[in-house]
Amino acid sequence: MATEVETWTGAAQHDGVFSFDQERAGEDGSFGDEDLLSETEVNGNWTPQEKALHEAKLKAKAKRRLRKSSSRDSTRESLSESASGELGADPHSPKGKINVNDRKSRTGKGRGLPKKGGAGGKGVWGAAGMVYEMEEPDAKDPNYDDVAQGDTIYATVVPELDEKELVKMVNPIVKEYFQHGDTKEVQMLLKELNLGSHKFEFSSMAVSLSFEYKASHRELTSRLLSDLSGKMLSESDMARAFDRMLKELPDLILDTPEAPQMLGQFVARAIADHVLPMSFLNRYKGKVDCDHARAALDRAAVLLSMKRGIMRLDNVWGVGGGQRPVKHLIKEMNLLLKEYLISGDVPEAERCLRDLEVPHFHHELVYEAVVMVLESKGDKAIKMMVKLLQAFWKMGLITLDQMNRGFQRVYDELPEINVDVPHAHSIMESFVDLCYQESVITKQLRDACPSRGRKRFVSEGDGGLVKS
Repeated sequence: MATEVETWTGAAQHDGVFSFDQERAGEDGSFGDEDLLSETEVNGNWTPQEKALHEAKLKAKAKRRLRKSSSRDSTRESLSESASGELGADPHSPKGKINVNDRKSRTGKGRGLPKKGGAGGKGVWGAAGMVYEMEEPDAKDPNYDDVAQGDTIYATVVPELDEKELVKMVNPIVKEYFQHGDTKEVQMLLKELNLGSHKFEFSSMAVSLSFEYKASHRELTSRLLSDLSGKMLSESDMARAFDRMLKELPDLILDTPEAPQMLGQFVARAIADHVLPMSFLNRYKGKVDCDHARAALDRAAVLLSMKRGIMRLDNVWGVGGGQRPVKHLIKEMNLLLKEYLISGDVPEAERCLRDLEVPHFHHELVYEAVVMVLESKGDKAIKMMVKLLQAFWKMGLITLDQMNRGFQRVYDELPEINVDVPHAHSIMESFVDLCYQESVITKQLRDACPSRGRKRFVSEGDGGLVKS
């Protein structure tokens, strides 16, 4: 039995199973694989491939031992430093305790310093004890305190308009002004725009745009230039605008053949309104090569040289539309109807009516035409007036409301007209029937025509009683 135990222990040692003492000796490097290698080399049982593989394993194991020993040494040094520091520290102080959440490296790697020198972290402006110098406040800083630094003025910056944007913005303003005629609203709209160096172009654009409209719109343009002068535009801006228009006359005349005469009237009116200096025309004497510009300047010189020319230039464009007195409009319409009865020219009568520019007052034309028929003699005037009213009705110059209003006015005044024209009722009835046949008036308007009552008496024996 003893022999079996000895053989088992001996075999176990040869099989590579070592005791605890042998393991510690292997860790300390007193004996190990090198001794085994020397024994095997002596025996000569290793092949060259096995020998190379075994040498590589030994080298890797030596490197692992070297890394492990270096980490152990650094850990011992850090522990010794912390122990020496804790001996002199106050045990009751929070700084003397080991901070579990300390962000310093405890693995021995790195320099052992806190990140960012202790100045990092959320909501931290800098390291403890750091003193900052006074800095001048910056008004553009988003954290600028306007209460502490004084009043802050906020200004809206409007970019300057270029030529294309200027045309796009100014044309609707001028066209809208032609509808309402309020110069103050135009001033308010122009103040919102940054015209910059193109400010003078507003005058030239307004004048050139008025060439395409009627005389009343040109009168509004002259008033606008007069109101803007000295407030939004200076004399130099106005002079620069008219200089440019004189140079552009060859292009303007393609769309408006009367552009030289119109521009001359604008220049004369501007000088009369003190928009342009009196010496404006003297600048061009003997210096104009363009025939159209010369014609415009000659037109302005003629208007200014007339007796009391400056006073008359207030009506250089005539009095437009609803700004005319009612008596003047009635007189113009009477003259229009009388000329038509003589000539019978419907297109000319249409042109004259349109030139008056009072579409809201056309019911007066209907009234005057019916009264003229009642005061005329013969059937010729009746037929011509029916033809004229029918033409105006088809053109749309006279609306249904205006036609009804004109006839109704005659119906209301027929008793007074009958005093001067005894047969007014019979003439009116025949005229109304003819208008209804030509589809000039409606059936309701025809039925509303007043008729003169006829009193029929019975025989003398009835005592002169009126027959019911």
